[in-house]
Amino acid sequence: MRLELLVASEQLRATRPAAVDALGLGVGVLTGKGPLGPGFAENLVLQRCELSAPLGFGFDHLAHLGGRIVLRVGHLCLSVAGATWSTANAVCLFPTVLTYADAMPVPAVELEVGNRTVRVTSPDKIYFPDVGLTKLDIVSYVIAVGDGIFAALKDRPVTMERWPGGYRPDVKLSTRSDHHGEAFYQKRAPSKGMPDWVQTVTIAFPSGRTADEVCATELATIAWMANLGTLRYHPWPVTRADTEKVDQLRIDLDPQPGTDFADAARAAHELRSVLEDADLVGFPKTSGGRGVHVFVPIQPAYGFIEARHAVIALGRELSRRMPEHVTVSWWKEERGARIFVDFNQMARDRTIASAYSIRPTPTAVVSAPLTWDELSDVAPEDFTVSSMPARFAKTGDAWRPFYATEPRSIDAALEMYARDERELGTGKYGGAEMPYPPDYPKMPGEPSRVQPSRMTNETREKEGLA
Repeated sequence: MRLELLVASEQLRATRPAAVDALGLGVGVLTGKGPLGPGFAENLVLQRCELSAPLGFGFDHLAHLGGRIVLRVGHLCLSVAGATWSTANAVCLFPTVLTYADAMPVPAVELEVGNRTVRVTSPDKIYFPDVGLTKLDIVSYVIAVGDGIFAALKDRPVTMERWPGGYRPDVKLSTRSDHHGEAFYQKRAPSKGMPDWVQTVTIAFPSGRTADEVCATELATIAWMANLGTLRYHPWPVTRADTEKVDQLRIDLDPQPGTDFADAARAAHELRSVLEDADLVGFPKTSGGRGVHVFVPIQPAYGFIEARHAVIALGRELSRRMPEHVTVSWWKEERGARIFVDFNQMARDRTIASAYSIRPTPTAVVSAPLTWDELSDVAPEDFTVSSMPARFAKTGDAWRPFYATEPRSIDAALEMYARDERELGTGKYGGAEMPYPPDYPKMPGEPSRVQPSRMTNETREKEGLA
């Protein structure tokens, strides 16, 4: 087996120490002295991630041998600055390391989840190096909080946020504008390797195109998604019973620079009062970062446009009550050090990570459902893959009342939006309707998607700013 790599010299310097196998038994490290270093120091144990990303290896090229991490290759060739050095010239990679039984990958394990068998491949693959969590730990976590995460995803189309190599600071998440990340969102159900018991449901994108997404009809499906490297689960606010009727409002309180989780929690408490005035009941959770999410069960009688309008109206009312603290301004240049109510998270094909989803952070922080009483007394970092199972075993799912609450009408919130239309107008800057995300088709009543500081005189006049 031969593995060739092309590595820029500056990359090589930036990534030391980078582990390589020495004689198939020890673990070596490039010293960084000279173009390749005078040699390799043996017996240094490094985490696998220090090798895989900078030099282009995948975790599958590594294995445990005698308690150490080794390369499962017979030869390595490094090309640096136009010249080639073979590791054979510096240190001989043991050519038969692949024959060692204990150097091969740990066999897949099978877990019984409900009445299904879920196969976990590469169970020892490190997913969170700083805290030593493996892929098996991640799947086991999902099962440990199974009643809670299944309730959050039950019967919903789910977009998977996959980190198949685990979390590392250098791994990028592919986005709509940059598709080159190792981690990525997967909206369409896999075309190969999906068990026949995994259900799908057809959803429609803003463009009118459709896709079959994975639908979580049982906990085993979520465990199966975890085996694919899914850390965050992004469920749609609809169920498979009718994918055009929204049954949850999801309000994202997003701290802007200069604000933090405590500010978001303060806004959430006032939002609770706004919801009560609209005859709605909200339930808070940490986002896994600095923000707070508030979910509201509603009657599945409204489409995405109506649900988004309801969130805009509720957010605008919140900003009126806390003008120095909260904003609904879509343009970052206008937000200031305030909490932004991200109303476009309620638009079609925009989703919020579910309760119990794992945020890709060094300590594997999770999105924690909370009671209103505890919201002001916790910090996001209190809830991790390591700590959440114990909390769940002791207190159960904090959102059990959410799923038991009778869904309510959003008519009062929509009347708030209609009032704003009458008072503010629509179709222009400062009107009731707000800009949609840039990849959306132009929507009815929508103002310009050009931020005010970049508007031409013609656009400013059209938007009523001249």
